[in-house]
Amino acid sequence: MRVLDILHDSIVDGKGLRTVIFFAGCPHHCHGCHNPQSWNCENGMEWTETEIFQEVMQNELSNVTFSGGESFLQAKEITPLAQKLKQEGKNIWCYTGYLYEELMQNPDHAALLKQIDVLVDGRFDLTKRDLSLCFKGSSNQRIINVANSLGRGEIIEELS
Repeated sequence: MRVLDILHDSIVDGKGLRTVIFFAGCPHHCHGCHNPQSWNCENGMEWTETEIFQEVMQNELSNVTFSGGESFLQAKEITPLAQKLKQEGKNIWCYTGYLYEELMQNPDHAALLKQIDVLVDGRFDLTKRDLSLCFKGSSNQRIINVANSLGRGEIIEELS
């Protein structure tokens, strides 16, 4: 997997203490993006599933956030990692520029989505930027409880 960075002990990328994996590559190119170096799929370094897993597991107290770039560009590679992290009891948040509805239409994306606890979806929109929002950058983005949404067949947003 192509990874830009792994950041430990974040408190702004989901509830609680989190290890954030920043994946390389993003097709969205949102105006005002806080991480434009993530757009290029060639940036960062190649990491194996085992290397990322071991890095994440160094901090037993942290949960995990997939960020980027766009994690779903590497969905096939990330899904087994996510499964392994879930088996270890990790709560997984994921940021994406895609909408939940779009992800459900792609089998590879849907497979990864099923491993995620909370999805922050939608492209960052600079005209809707709101610094008072928790865990998202613009008011058009949604914080979705994935398990509840899958179980009920409708989008269930998390209360932040």
